[in-house]
Amino acid sequence: MRRRRFIQAVLALLASAGLPVGGAAAAAAAASARKGVGPLTLWYDRPAEDWESQALPIGNGALGAMIFGGVDQERIQFNEKTLWSGGPGEDPAYTGGIWESPRPTALSEARRLILEEGPQQPETIAELLGQPKRAYGSYQPFGDLYLETGAPAETENYRRELDLTRGLYRVTYRSGGVTHTREAFASYPDGVIVLRVSADQPGAVSLAVRLTAPHQETTLQVEGGRLTLSGRLAANGMALECQVLVRGQGGSRTDGTEGITVADADSVTVLLAAGTDYVHRYPGYTGEHPRRRVTATLNSAAALPYGRLRARHESDYRRLFDRVRLHLGGEPPQVPTDQLLESYAGGADSADRALETLFFAYGRYLLISSSRPGSLPANLQGVWNKDTAAAWSADYHVNINLQMNYWPAEVTHLAETTPPLFAFINRLRPRGRDSAKVIYGADGWVVNNETNTFDFTGVHDWPTAFWFPEAAAWLCRHLWEHYEFSQDRTFLRRAYPIMREAAQFWLDYLVTDPRDDTLVAVPAYSPEHGPYTAGAAMSQQIAWDLFTNLLNAAETLNIDHTFRTRVKRALSRLDPGLRIGSWGQLQEWKDDLDEPADTHRHVSHLYALHPGRQISPLTTPDFAEAARVSLTAREGDGTGWAPGWSRAWKTNFWARLLDGDRAFAALRDQLRFQTLANLWDTHPPFQIDGNFGAAAGVAEMLLQSHADVIHVLPALPSAWPSGRVDGLRARGAFTVGVTWRAGRATEIRLASDSGGTVRLKSTLLTGRFRVVDARTLRPVLWTRRDTDTIRFHARPGRDYRLTQT
Repeated sequence: MRRRRFIQAVLALLASAGLPVGGAAAAAAAASARKGVGPLTLWYDRPAEDWESQALPIGNGALGAMIFGGVDQERIQFNEKTLWSGGPGEDPAYTGGIWESPRPTALSEARRLILEEGPQQPETIAELLGQPKRAYGSYQPFGDLYLETGAPAETENYRRELDLTRGLYRVTYRSGGVTHTREAFASYPDGVIVLRVSADQPGAVSLAVRLTAPHQETTLQVEGGRLTLSGRLAANGMALECQVLVRGQGGSRTDGTEGITVADADSVTVLLAAGTDYVHRYPGYTGEHPRRRVTATLNSAAALPYGRLRARHESDYRRLFDRVRLHLGGEPPQVPTDQLLESYAGGADSADRALETLFFAYGRYLLISSSRPGSLPANLQGVWNKDTAAAWSADYHVNINLQMNYWPAEVTHLAETTPPLFAFINRLRPRGRDSAKVIYGADGWVVNNETNTFDFTGVHDWPTAFWFPEAAAWLCRHLWEHYEFSQDRTFLRRAYPIMREAAQFWLDYLVTDPRDDTLVAVPAYSPEHGPYTAGAAMSQQIAWDLFTNLLNAAETLNIDHTFRTRVKRALSRLDPGLRIGSWGQLQEWKDDLDEPADTHRHVSHLYALHPGRQISPLTTPDFAEAARVSLTAREGDGTGWAPGWSRAWKTNFWARLLDGDRAFAALRDQLRFQTLANLWDTHPPFQIDGNFGAAAGVAEMLLQSHADVIHVLPALPSAWPSGRVDGLRARGAFTVGVTWRAGRATEIRLASDSGGTVRLKSTLLTGRFRVVDARTLRPVLWTRRDTDTIRFHARPGRDYRLTQT
């Protein structure tokens, strides 16, 4: 054991110095790597053939790549998140969905039809209020990098893997007596994608490097070991540039007209940087040509040896990833991940627990990889896309999908992934104000069903998915939640004006319902389902949520007293969107229109349960039971088809209803029916929100804090009788860990950032227990609030332990 550690330490030292690791030492390192793969690794015994279901993703927020692992040809399909068609560069008449010609009576006529004649068909309202999309565009693939090694005579011991604990991709195989290794990662600190090809014998690496793009107006230059692909998108003239630097250790390099060849090297390192001239600045969206920035990024990374680049990447990545550790008692068998998924049944098998743990960790990995400060937020496909006309444009659907992308951010301790979302929300406001004024005749700001990188805040003409002014208010929930989890008042002061403007819009948009004198949204549409009505449940619940959070924010900051009074007055008259219908269901519409046999994928009228906080079994048991009835009906027999994101939302719903077994069943079925071999979620096609929603759902089963109490193991499924989790976050700026056996917590660990009152709920508290300060081991005074709930005061920066006695 000591000898192995010594060898590993020497190899690590050599690697960090950028020195080649060859011969017997490299063979020992490769063997050790194969044996030492941890449980949080996706691995396969053959190269990928399909981009969507088999290739493996790496990313640093701005750059993303899908890697195939071919032996004779390695393909790295890559993206840069700002490369988009559409916008004013494509059509100077682009309005971001704002009506292109005056419609002074359109909204009032839609309201008249609904209020006087009753629910209206989507086509009727779309004809009044919609218009065709103009220059909406699509997220674009940037290009493909190929490393061509030539077909080996014979290959054995092939392994392709993605190590989630290190954010590191690796391929190893043996051919002709030589073990070949490739590693790849996307570095956030250095802004590049890094690939390294090596072998366990000197001079055994020979390859050709090519760079291609699917865009016609591009040129390729090769000089000094650097490939430079530059040009513009034909659709909108967006400037793009990618540079690839190839450097070998030993051997020779030849620059050709279409690529670079390296022969007889000990190893080859390839660095890739890319960018565009896009800036998120209304109304032009065009900045400086990316060449200077891309060149500087690549040159800076090239000044560091490979070992240093990898160490900087791992340090940055693990600072986020390592915060949360989940153990469900499972050990992964020595079978590839696609086989592990294929045999998964959600039963009592240890392998099933291992896959569930891996799936949770993968969601966190994907969020770190697709959302980091300095770029755009994660879109429908995170940062990965291969198509010039992507499914749903790989855009930002804001009737749930963008929001779901960030559900795990706070609770799974990844708040550093949220700045791109918050910046994006803020930058939607200028055009959002224009949409509010022109379409709605309202102050404040608005965004509808979907948006793009050119601030599409208006409408289009797809009848069942074009009208959703609730989106801005829903996005504002993320601003308030960030404060709740962080207690950062400086952030709240910056966020408050965004929330305030969204509330201004709703003060103007709501109208009086002549049936009962309440304030309702008209038109209101429950995504993407049913007729247009007055006061659809989701519309009212989101308005309630926004007004309540706005008031909490203003009171926290002790500001804006006059506006607060207006909001309080509106809230007192607001229809809350909560009604129990004729068959015991929570009504989706103000009228009792629900059908028990309806199994539509959206369950939007349960927003008040999750992500909202209007409904809870702890505070509103009658409405919680009605939500249970609705959810049970929507699931039908529990095995019907549903997209991955819908199953993920149901996992969260059932967790909020404190039903761990039903929450687990939704997670189980997502893994069985809506998860691809590379563990990507599929609608179909691939849509990343399901991965993020599932990770959030696991966290909701283990910890909840939305009902003014830290509820430990609120929805623990019977499939997870024993386990441990550390690093989850609770509102109030607490970090929580728990160990459990036989379905009951045996130890709770709690760390307080800013201090304050702790309200804690757990089955551990129903028996004999003790609470101590973890630093001093002194007992902590507490008071009982219920049979399973206590209260005590936490000091800033202190840790606490609760154990059975």
